[in-house]
Amino acid sequence: MRLIIFDHLANAIDSLRASQSRTILTSLGVTIGVASVTAIFALGAGISHTLSSQVESMKDDLAIVRPAQPVSSEGIPLSQSIGSSSLTIADYKAISRVDGVKLSAPLMTLSGTSRAKGGDSTTTTIVASTPALEKLANLEVRDGQFIDDITDQQTAVLGQQISISLFGTDQSIGKTFTVRGQRFTVIGILKPTNDPINFNGIDFDHTAIIHLEAGSALNNDTQVIQQINLQVEQSSQLPAITKHIEQQLTELHYGEQDFQIISGKAIAQPTSQIYHLVQSVVVAVAAISLVVGGIGVMNIMLVNVSERTREIGLRKAIGATNGHILMQFLVESILIGLVGGLAGYIFGYLAAFTISTFLPIVPVFTWEIIGLAAAMSLIVGVVFGLYPAMKAARKDPIESLRYYH
Repeated sequence: MRLIIFDHLANAIDSLRASQSRTILTSLGVTIGVASVTAIFALGAGISHTLSSQVESMKDDLAIVRPAQPVSSEGIPLSQSIGSSSLTIADYKAISRVDGVKLSAPLMTLSGTSRAKGGDSTTTTIVASTPALEKLANLEVRDGQFIDDITDQQTAVLGQQISISLFGTDQSIGKTFTVRGQRFTVIGILKPTNDPINFNGIDFDHTAIIHLEAGSALNNDTQVIQQINLQVEQSSQLPAITKHIEQQLTELHYGEQDFQIISGKAIAQPTSQIYHLVQSVVVAVAAISLVVGGIGVMNIMLVNVSERTREIGLRKAIGATNGHILMQFLVESILIGLVGGLAGYIFGYLAAFTISTFLPIVPVFTWEIIGLAAAMSLIVGVVFGLYPAMKAARKDPIESLRYYH
């Protein structure tokens, strides 16, 4: 049996070599599908690796609280409305009072047009928070100081790039700018972070950080908390503390668990709905490409069966069984799928590295992606090659020998 498999493999290679152009065009659909999936998962693994590095630098004592993703009555995930959140300032205060919680900081994210005194303006991401954010987000102040309980509420700390955009310089301490009619004085400039992809979902290089109360005033005295970061005193206590926080927040939310507490490796998983939307679209395109590629494989295999009808008759005449014929053509279709999958895997990583030149992430090689690419290629070869192989195996040897192409 082992020798027969090798014989089938040798015959399949010879057949594919005899019509290289046709083989390449046939496997193109499989190549596109596998390349799409490889690229998106390689980039996704790169994002996870980037976030994991950030979480590891903060040790194992970090957790974050986010609103739970809303779902429809049918259980379908829905998008979170802009400017809405199930978290409140009361949740933050409850978390800060829990025994064992060392630091906690709410993140209230706003956007608006900032205008410098000289007339320059730019769309700015504004984060309203507390002084604890400096340590919880691993931020470093290059010049000046971070917001604290002593500084005026109308002060701000700027990322380096937003300072340049507003004032044309990263030396802007003491300068003022306005957002939504409120004036803020710059008291600090952050060191460049160069990590727009992070577990906070905020590019601090392009962000202005203000006091939580000032953010509330900018938002019509409404505090909409998108995330709460917390750090515990001892990492060994993190599971017990997060369990206690979950119970407290459930009581505050009248028994409804419309929030989620994330810790450990789960923080490093991409949670952006945009990322998941892109991933879903790419997977859908890949599925369509694989179906189209599979139909191409079936079509070319049916042509091969027709062209090699006399060969089938001769093989059966000298003792080949229906199973031998079926395996001969099935191995050939699987080989076409694997060739397309290998090319797709290579092109997928090339595409991922090309895309990564415009992004602050590096694609990651994983065995899971290799296995996924191989599995998709194998499934296409088997599913779409089975019918032509069965058709070849069922041919009558006498009629096949009479066939003239």
